[in-house]
Amino acid sequence: MKRNITLALGSAALAAIIASFTSIGLANDQVTTGDVAPEFELSDQNGQLHSLEDYRDQWVVLYFYPKDETPGCTTEACEFRDNIFAYRELNAQILGVSLDDAESHKAFAENHGLPFPLLADVDGEAALAYGVKTRWAGMTVAKRQTFLIGPDGKIARHYEKVVPAEHSAQVLADLRELATD
Repeated sequence: MKRNITLALGSAALAAIIASFTSIGLANDQVTTGDVAPEFELSDQNGQLHSLEDYRDQWVVLYFYPKDETPGCTTEACEFRDNIFAYRELNAQILGVSLDDAESHKAFAENHGLPFPLLADVDGEAALAYGVKTRWAGMTVAKRQTFLIGPDGKIARHYEKVVPAEHSAQVLADLRELATD
């Protein structure tokens, strides 16, 4: 009996530690489907500024990812790259966002031939506004989540669970459905 109580307290303590670890200084409500997408102004890998307002009247795939040149992030970015013409046919702009700096984004884009802007959210304000800023492995990063933003500036889809190798195809299928409505 004593062993079971210790295990239960251990599990509860572990859950509390994990919860506090992932939310240290990062408390913010996450935006969701139907919300007006938060505005931002961020530099891309070439130093050009981008804001959400720049893309009014077209679809925006705003995908947040943790870190340049990591396996999952590379897979996800290359999947978007490989479908770029299908997105363009649907009047959609892909924007990748992480907390890495513009120099890191530039090398990442060049290494993988990425034909879309990678936005440097170095202070994490955009990630915080979208509710995806978190701590992981001792670093502050953006959670791997995507927001499909409609031409009206509202979030049409929010993807909280992303499988990098399948994600672009999933977003593209949803976009095709939404764009024809």
